Amino acid sequence: GTLTQYEGKLRLVEIAQVPKAHVDEFKSVSKFKIFNTNNLWISLAAVKRLQEQNAIDMEIIVNPKTLDGGLNVIQLETAVGAAIKSFENSLGINVPRSRFLPVKTTSDLLLVMSNLYSLNAGSLTMSEKREFPTVPLVKLGSSFTKVQDYLRRFESIPDMLELDHLTVSGDVTFGKNVSLKGTVIIIANHGDRIDIPPGAVLENKIVSGNLRILDH
Repeated sequence: GTLTQYEGKLRLVEIAQVPKAHVDEFKSVSKFKIFNTNNLWISLAAVKRLQEQNAIDMEIIVNPKTLDGGLNVIQLETAVGAAIKSFENSLGINVPRSRFLPVKTTSDLLLVMSNLYSLNAGSLTMSEKREFPTVPLVKLGSSFTKVQDYLRRFESIPDMLELDHLTVSGDVTFGKNVSLKGTVIIIANHGDRIDIPPGAVLENKIVSGNLRILDH
């Protein structure tokens, strides 16, 4: 979502509230350069006061979803950040992109579990060993969608300090101590399987077809 100002107060607008005809415009960084990082600092005393006055007004968001079985449902939700309009003198603070590390997919999870980041005083920070300030683009296919499948496909998380782009599709597994550098694309076609062997170093490589390392 992003912050807007309406009738003298800040409001949070979520993508689920945007009409389909304007979604691309809403996603455009040329028009909306600021987006919500999901970090909130709230005075509990102010929350208590507003709650006692029944003054916290939050819209219901109607969010269509499709379940794994193909069933279409309507999810009714509220965004906690939307309460910002109920508070006087609320502020939005502009912080660096590095402060935003959402984990909504296993592609996001791979990034934060890798050696790209280190945990310092409760905060994830980019490793000093990373030569570039940007985060690699990671796209894991449907075989990695569920966390249990994702974890099963990695014996250990690869070294990604020098990675720019990773695309993985199909039945692919990674051995221990694999290093990924530059642009790496791994595609196992339907019926094929690719096992990246332990200790492998893939730098600016495209791997496709069928590659399986068997234990003897």
